[in-house]
Amino acid sequence: MAIEGSTVIPSLRYRDAAAAIEWLCAAFGFEKHAVYADGATVHHAELSYGRGMIMLGSVDDHSEWGRRIVQPDEIGGRETQACSVIVADADAHYARAKAAGARIEVEPADQDYGGRAYTCRDLEGRIWWFGTYNPWTAKTQ
Repeated sequence: MAIEGSTVIPSLRYRDAAAAIEWLCAAFGFEKHAVYADGATVHHAELSYGRGMIMLGSVDDHSEWGRRIVQPDEIGGRETQACSVIVADADAHYARAKAAGARIEVEPADQDYGGRAYTCRDLEGRIWWFGTYNPWTAKTQ
């Protein structure tokens, strides 16, 4: 059985998931694939970028899954993971994200392993890496 699209899909939680969805689409270029919400609570959302996808929802400290997730502001702004997204033009993507209010952590730069990339934080402090390096097409050494 062939699997279409992403086979690894990061899952994120946001305090204001509805605002995060709008911001991630405006700042990073994600597109809404599906959003299941009741009022201000987003139970599950899927945002796509090319053939990739993230899933997200509202912070939920009451569910079995939610009790295992912490937000960056609960651990001193640190992260235990970060999403990496392949983009066609890192500089254009950087300009869009910065204009939307992304906090830039690492300015765009050419990478020793190939490609060009930058790192930023989103509206709730999650770390994101955007770059042109594509491990699927890069030649291995």
